[in-house]
Amino acid sequence: MRIAVVGATGNAGTAVLRELARQDGVESILGIARRLPNQELEPYNHADWRSIDVQFEDSRAELIEALTGYDAVIHLSWLIQPNKERELLRRVNVDGTRHVLEAAAAAGVKHIVVASSVGAYSGVNDDQLRDESWSTVGIASSHYSVDKAAQERVMDEFQVKHPEVTVARLRPALKFQGSAGSEIQRYFLGEWVPVQFLRAGRPPIIPFPKEARAQAVHTDDVAQAYVLAALKGADGAFNICADDILTPQIIGGVLTGNTKYGRVLPIPSKALRPLVKAAHRSGLLPADEGWLDMAVHAPLMDNTRAKQELGWQPTKTGAEALAELIEGMAAGQGKRSAPMRPREQRSVAPFTLPPKGHRLPDDIDALALRQYMADHLAGAAAGYNRMQRLAQAYLNTPFYGDVATVAEEVRIEQKFLQKLMNSQGFPRPGLLAPGLWVGERVARVKSYFPKEVKDVPSVLVLETELMLSAVTGKLHGWKTLINNADALGVPASVFEQLIDDTLRQYERLQKAHEYARERAFKKAF
Repeated sequence: MRIAVVGATGNAGTAVLRELARQDGVESILGIARRLPNQELEPYNHADWRSIDVQFEDSRAELIEALTGYDAVIHLSWLIQPNKERELLRRVNVDGTRHVLEAAAAAGVKHIVVASSVGAYSGVNDDQLRDESWSTVGIASSHYSVDKAAQERVMDEFQVKHPEVTVARLRPALKFQGSAGSEIQRYFLGEWVPVQFLRAGRPPIIPFPKEARAQAVHTDDVAQAYVLAALKGADGAFNICADDILTPQIIGGVLTGNTKYGRVLPIPSKALRPLVKAAHRSGLLPADEGWLDMAVHAPLMDNTRAKQELGWQPTKTGAEALAELIEGMAAGQGKRSAPMRPREQRSVAPFTLPPKGHRLPDDIDALALRQYMADHLAGAAAGYNRMQRLAQAYLNTPFYGDVATVAEEVRIEQKFLQKLMNSQGFPRPGLLAPGLWVGERVARVKSYFPKEVKDVPSVLVLETELMLSAVTGKLHGWKTLINNADALGVPASVFEQLIDDTLRQYERLQKAHEYARERAFKKAF
């Protein structure tokens, strides 16, 4: 069986790839994502890959071509952040689902599995278990819930139009796994919450909304449900959750590290809501108050149908999945994909560093080499920050994935260069170095805020040209270092790879530049 996974690099997608790789009946896997992962590493090495941004109408032709010849599609693509970009979220999540469904039907795919959510259900104020017949109009104060409900309507319309295609819509509870720790922290808690301190100890008491109760499921169990639905050609809706209910007391026990005597400070959600709203508006908290409303009002689900018709069983409780997530957040765990990147780049694989005790040869001018590398390191730091801003400026274009990929690769290269300098005994560049680099190479060009970049097309062209220039400078830096590879104790192949990566980065930016310059100077009517 040939199966394509759309949105194959996130929390669920990564687990689905692992599960598909274990299935003897799956002969081919296609991964589709805006930003491609490191395809040499598990579990991404089991799939062929295509970079397609599903939000645009133009993506349908690419999707049809990519999905032709596949037996089933598992559609997982969903954008949670940025909250403020409602048009973008709607386009990716709702329109994107429509584009994938229509493209799959046009490509001759006979079975589609779609990731819906408990968030699609109408809100409640009780603890009764609901089956799949419960209303799916969502919770109006949650943008996530509203879009999930809209996605359900897209599937309803599609099934009327294409009765020949079976559609399984899986509605999972909260999906937790350790390797999603950094991703979930970024989406919901942000950098201001010091979750890494949980490794040293747990707080004695946790403040928590007293009305909240929820269900969770380990992401590997969700992945098994998606794959079973694809292999069995299942049709209709399925609730996917562990059997236990996460009450404030149970959640408090997991968070405090004392599951028997975990203490919770109950706070009425009405009192907590304005605090969450204020923290979100101030930029301290990525999650908005709509997520709190879902925690209080989303229904509890009955998972009987999934057990009976899919033969599915959760292997871990919701509390166990939550505990694993907390450990993953504390450790900054992640995977080598853009959504699931670790909190810190703890390694620079596949870039090889010198062995311990390495010393520069006597015929090398260490001071000159140190200064040269320090200048390039400062340039990498400034370039990464600017590249991030450029990626945000391309957010609503088909080239966001390309520019964001370049930004992430520049970040990894910056970490490698820093570690390489440390291995030579070179100190970190002084605080003045980045300022000097910016003053010399960047400040000559007017600095624009991201909003201005998006609103003035000619500025987008100029900023892209600046980054093309920066990438060209980086290319020559790697070419210089490859001449000193032996002295640095690094295989020349490392710098050869970096040179190849930089050439691909240049090609990506060139395509983005072509898109921007074609639109920059046309009058709007």
